[in-house]
Amino acid sequence: MSAGTRPPTDPRTRDLAPVRSDRSPWNWLLLVPIVVPLLVPLYNREEPTLFGWPFFYWMQLLFVGLGVLTTVVVYRATRRGRTDSATTRGGDARDQER
Repeated sequence: MSAGTRPPTDPRTRDLAPVRSDRSPWNWLLLVPIVVPLLVPLYNREEPTLFGWPFFYWMQLLFVGLGVLTTVVVYRATRRGRTDSATTRGGDARDQER
C-alpha cells in the first residue's frame, strides 16, 4: 500500500479481511544480504584458499547462506500467529457460526 492510499472505510468491505501491515522493523534486516556483497573491497583477495578455491569465491557462497539465514529469521519473526492465519484462511468467526 503506498503512502497516499488508505484502506476502504465502507463497513461492508472493512469486515471482509483484516488489515494487513507489512511494515515491521524486522524487514530492515533483509538489507544485510544485499548490502554486504556489494562491499567488494572486504573480500577482494585470493588468500586464504578453501579446498583450492580463492577467498573471493567461497566468500560469495557464504553470502548465499547469509541471505537464506536472514530470510528465514525475518520470516519467522514476522509471520502471523495461528489465530490470525486461521481467520484469514477460513473467513471470519461470524461467518463460521452461520
